[in-house]
Amino acid sequence: MSRKKALGAVASAAIASLTLAACSGGDGDGGGGDGGTLTIVANAIAGGKNEAEATWINEWVIPQFEQAMADEGQDVTVTFEAQGVDDEDYKTKIALDLQSGGGADIIGIDGIWVGEFAEAGYIAPLADVGGDAVTDWDGWEQIPDAVQNGLSFEDQLYGVPQGADGRVLYYNKELFAQAGLPEDWHPASWQDILDAGHALQSIDGVIPIQLNAGTAMGEATTMQGLLPMLVGTGAEVYTDGQWIGATDQLRQVLDLYRTIYVDEQLGDPILQQEADGRDSSFAQFADGQIGILLEGDYFWRSVIDPNDGTAPMDDRDEVVGYTLIPAETPGSGINGQDFVSMSGGTGRVLNPNSDNPELAWELLAFMNSEEAFDARAEYGGLNISPRTDVNEELLEGNEMLTFVSDEVLPITAYRPGLAAYPEVSVALQEATAAVVSGTSVDDALASYSQAVAGIVGEENVNNG
Repeated sequence: MSRKKALGAVASAAIASLTLAACSGGDGDGGGGDGGTLTIVANAIAGGKNEAEATWINEWVIPQFEQAMADEGQDVTVTFEAQGVDDEDYKTKIALDLQSGGGADIIGIDGIWVGEFAEAGYIAPLADVGGDAVTDWDGWEQIPDAVQNGLSFEDQLYGVPQGADGRVLYYNKELFAQAGLPEDWHPASWQDILDAGHALQSIDGVIPIQLNAGTAMGEATTMQGLLPMLVGTGAEVYTDGQWIGATDQLRQVLDLYRTIYVDEQLGDPILQQEADGRDSSFAQFADGQIGILLEGDYFWRSVIDPNDGTAPMDDRDEVVGYTLIPAETPGSGINGQDFVSMSGGTGRVLNPNSDNPELAWELLAFMNSEEAFDARAEYGGLNISPRTDVNEELLEGNEMLTFVSDEVLPITAYRPGLAAYPEVSVALQEATAAVVSGTSVDDALASYSQAVAGIVGEENVNNG
């Protein structure tokens, strides 16, 4: 029996458990046991964008769910509305669907859109739509709170995460050995990173530290540069209804940029201004020209992968080390953490306009069951799932992704999913660009504070 068939054999048991947990008597013509019709929409399509996702939905999710529900005496039909467009076009489509009171029952969504859609009233808290069965779902026990935050807004959970990633510090063990640094490196503070950078300065032709900066790298500057450092000071870009302004914490981060790129010349400021600077940093790290680099697990999986990477390293597993990003000082990170990270990810939400909200939850829970994630892995691409039980199985033997799953995801943070965020992010990028090019931190902070006030209104900026 193939693994796919074996997974299919346990799908009925998974559905039976979900059906017993589901509430009955909801609004609409489906709900608690009469069957009905459901639609899934995602930015995935056979032969195009996110093909593996589309194939999994068509070939496994739909037939397995329909058969399992039939075994429970329910006549359920599920259709998949495949999309394969630019993310912004997809976002516009689902926003218009929801605004008009229509749309699919289950909607694939980027976590960064959740707050914006929630504030617009397009989506509602998951339990408000799906009922008590949402709260009672045993799957939550397998999804760390920090990962659940990827589909949350203002302490309300709006969807189920589909996957997760995390940011770490990568370093070159051979360069560390040449500089007299430990190959098993675990910095406990920003100063430890700077000290390692100073040691690496002794090696000709090596850039000690690459911390993304400037506008040319776009969101990579914010997510793989400023924000991980910011949460290491105990602050986030958006808290309690206010955006960060000229605070002491943001000053600390910009001071770090100035230390690295101006005062102590531990990084290459020109690289941050080049249009292809990020790709260049990847190539330079792969060639042994950069000692320390802050990036996501994407860098390990897709950039320096020995077989399929864009900047492959044949000796990656022997030469490249990775470690947690330390807070500025031990305990100074958000929630009093010693170590921090940032994550992105996608997920799925329930449409509050659904005629079958409780049945839709049964399908959504099924799509996020252990069996479903095991099946998803059969369709290509090894990724970190939101579930710890799945990761323990699927990531076995992959030390790096296991490290991210076990050590990084429980301490990670997320960007605010608000409409203003992209503009605020650009303002933050501009602040780093200014500092790296020699502008004083005071002037960069003042300009940033003025810019963010123009975006969100002065009353919504924390300059304390």
